Amino acid sequence: MSAYHLDLDYKPSTNRLSGIAVIRGRFRRRSRTIGLDLVGLAVTKVKVAGDSRATFTQSDRKVKITLGAERERGDEFEVSLSYAGSPRPRRTRWGALGWEELEDGVLVASQPTGAATWFPCNDVPADKALHTLVLTTDPLYTVATGAPATRRLVKGRSVWTFTQPAPMATYLSTVQIGRYARTDVRLGSTAGTILYPPLLQDRVSRDFADLDAMMRTYETLFGAYPFERYTVVVTPDELEIPLEAQAMGIFGANHIDGHGGLERLIAHELAHQWFGNSVGIAQWRDIWLNEGFACYAEWIWSEASGGPTAHSKALAHHARLATEDQDLVISDPGADAMFDDRVYKRGALTLHAVRLTVGDERFFEILRAWTRRFAHATAKTDDFVALAEEVSGVTVTDLLHAWLNEEKLPPLPTVSGAHEPAPLTEVILLPRGLSSRGAEDRS
Repeated sequence: MSAYHLDLDYKPSTNRLSGIAVIRGRFRRRSRTIGLDLVGLAVTKVKVAGDSRATFTQSDRKVKITLGAERERGDEFEVSLSYAGSPRPRRTRWGALGWEELEDGVLVASQPTGAATWFPCNDVPADKALHTLVLTTDPLYTVATGAPATRRLVKGRSVWTFTQPAPMATYLSTVQIGRYARTDVRLGSTAGTILYPPLLQDRVSRDFADLDAMMRTYETLFGAYPFERYTVVVTPDELEIPLEAQAMGIFGANHIDGHGGLERLIAHELAHQWFGNSVGIAQWRDIWLNEGFACYAEWIWSEASGGPTAHSKALAHHARLATEDQDLVISDPGADAMFDDRVYKRGALTLHAVRLTVGDERFFEILRAWTRRFAHATAKTDDFVALAEEVSGVTVTDLLHAWLNEEKLPPLPTVSGAHEPAPLTEVILLPRGLSSRGAEDRS
């Protein structure tokens, strides 16, 4: 797909969603059909531009559009679907995903296959597209997606318009609806917004006090922030885990304690804007490129903010993983294990192994080259291996093969004369104003 334009109407009191999705794309092979994912919502009308003979059928998971004639590979299409219903999460092997009613509002958490609970789409990570959302709802509610927004009142209702200027995978498309207070902040080179229940204002202001320093640290080490702004939403409900969306991090009230006790989660979700959202994955088997990188960013922030060093955290997690089952290949963990904590921690350890092998300066050059070369695109594990060798000039194929493609946990490399990386303050000039307090290690 090349673009989605959603014009939706939502009534929070009844959880009723209706709208029109206009989808543009290009055929990748000769075909007479277009298949779209859609779960729990009913399509009432389909129009295909320039094709009055097109028809459609709908199953519980798919909408199949049959065209009047075959189209050639490379031909463009535009299809419009009218649909409605009461959206709800879909049940999957990873739990309930997608559109979810809160006590007063809406949360959308789609990774990996929940986007189809609220709009028809090609719900695979490789298919990035531009997204525009126009959503009409009750005026008491704030709506956020991570994209720049405009709001106007029409006949007593709020009409919100969001245009995501960078291509986005469908699982990263989101909408958050609630009665939120708002604080606008400056975060490094970009603008930031924090939305939260008014009763949580004090806890939120304390727990996100270091977000600017965190952003500036990441921009220094990973490269420029890849989107126009960063939005944080703290829901009034408790959530099992925080969530990332494009240009947004979503946290439950239980993740914000007012004491920075879960600061590593804030660091993790912010890091996903570089690793997972801008540099996306073409297939879910490569999810370590998202989660291993974001986990390692937690360790980097711990050190930069005065807590345990990345190296000490790597040693601790390596010791722990050595006691666990050695039955997972993180370059292809399989659907059931792709969110296993070992994918996160061993992925982070893989990066630390590269850092110990090539040295600090070349390691951070690799990260910045990665976020620059594959910005707003998708990449695979082989792409990282090739780029790491190209940028560092060091052969790391065998090293990465052991870490990524074998079940047995390898030992961390040692470096002659220096077993521990230099402090970050000696590796690269970090921004001023980082918190001097030690970050509590709750990994």
